[in-house]
Amino acid sequence: MDNQSLNNLTRGIIKENPTFVMLLGMCPTLGVTTSAANGLGMGLATLFVLMLSNLAISSVKSLIPDMVRIPCYIVIIASFVTVVELLMAAYLPGLHAKLGIFIPLIVVNCIILGRAEAFASKNNILQSLFDAIGMGLGFTLGLTSLGIVREILGSGSLFGWSFVGEGADTMLLFIMPPGAFLALAGLIMIFNKIRGVAK
Repeated sequence: MDNQSLNNLTRGIIKENPTFVMLLGMCPTLGVTTSAANGLGMGLATLFVLMLSNLAISSVKSLIPDMVRIPCYIVIIASFVTVVELLMAAYLPGLHAKLGIFIPLIVVNCIILGRAEAFASKNNILQSLFDAIGMGLGFTLGLTSLGIVREILGSGSLFGWSFVGEGADTMLLFIMPPGAFLALAGLIMIFNKIRGVAK
């Protein structure tokens, strides 16, 4: 792996993390992260779509006229989202039911369309793949971290495993929408401290 590929891979995880730095994809970030499993599932679904759409768009970029490039990108992305949704409905019906409308909304996730327009349409297939993996892992890290914090504080459990007794007091605020904002703000502060040390 050359330095450029490594840079493309790590940029989305640390320097330009979609969740904690660029604040992209806030709708699923705040909407589905009531548990760690939901965050991980949504992150991996987005990673899958991001990888395949970047590969496809980088492969056919010279065939797409400039005037219709955005609609073409959306059709490509929507095709992969449909594949993800059907696979989840067939093999992970519980997770599919919990994520609900947020799965088809991956089509208009600004991370995916943004990487298609800003990177995949201008770079080769391998670089586009590494960029997609980095951004997808960064997004998955963000959603899973937020889901872990909200599930621990709000439900007293982690990945569905409860570590507090029945009737124990938990901070239910964190599994409600206002709690998502509070948890996200705290994680952004921690992430920025880590990035500052890493520089």
